[in-house]
Amino acid sequence: MASKVQVAKLATLTGHRDSVYTLVPAGEEHLFFSAAGDGMVVAWDLTAPENGELVARVSASVYALHHVPQRNLLLIGQNQEGVQVIDLASKSILKSVPLPKVAIFDIKAVPEEGRVYVGLGSGGVAVLDLETFELQTIIRKTDKSARTLAYNKYSHELAVGYSDHKIRIFDAQSMELKYELASHTNSVFSVAFSPDGKLLLSAGRDAHLRVWNAGKNYTEKGYVIAHMYAINHITYSPSGDYFATCSMDKSIKVWDAHTFKLLKVIDKVRHGGHGTSVNKLFWSAHQNQLVSCSDDRTISVWDINF
Repeated sequence: MASKVQVAKLATLTGHRDSVYTLVPAGEEHLFFSAAGDGMVVAWDLTAPENGELVARVSASVYALHHVPQRNLLLIGQNQEGVQVIDLASKSILKSVPLPKVAIFDIKAVPEEGRVYVGLGSGGVAVLDLETFELQTIIRKTDKSARTLAYNKYSHELAVGYSDHKIRIFDAQSMELKYELASHTNSVFSVAFSPDGKLLLSAGRDAHLRVWNAGKNYTEKGYVIAHMYAINHITYSPSGDYFATCSMDKSIKVWDAHTFKLLKVIDKVRHGGHGTSVNKLFWSAHQNQLVSCSDDRTISVWDINF
């Protein structure tokens, strides 16, 4: 059966001098930020993708970024140093939040809770006040890294995937542990709630994509062996009808979010995809473009046409 999904590569963005680890949306749908092992944080515009703009440079690798559109702030996870809060209008450092000297794997600012959650290499989840960026607490249930965070605005729950192979679900306000999900056989690298908050998707080093019923005490709905090697990231399409996964196997896969059927594989041979591990995705509402970044130091922009 021929796939009904058409994929075309629109642009290859270069300039980073090391593996590109993360991509995050900016305030408008055509804008996004990238960060890499070179410590450079770059702003990009999908309407003129070839011109990246350096917004910050830190002394360590950056795995985690988060944009706070309400205040036009960019939060940068500076490994071994803490979180830097950048005022994008003036390009100045508003605040540096010292944290334990470990890697920072994920950052989520949640205006509904008035908080910022930070996943740490020590296994801790640091909770900052979103107004002042003061550290409120660090919740630690394991000494293995907290790799990935997802927030469910319907249930006010925070899902955290860890390198001890577990996913823990916390009450986002009290940070009380509600559920512990133990089906993965290796580190969990990505968790994502469906846009309606009813499902949680998880994936990681075991190459399994797992589906959990968030509305029914996180009972497992099933799984699929989705890639050959570790799955680094899961992201939903703006419509919520599709999601994409990317992997250490160098490929990106597009899935039907309702049937979990594989619709398209984007790779080097067929589409001029990445030559090494694909680390992160950003699916923009700007003309439904999918953006990927890789250890090959490039960022690719894809036109996905259903």
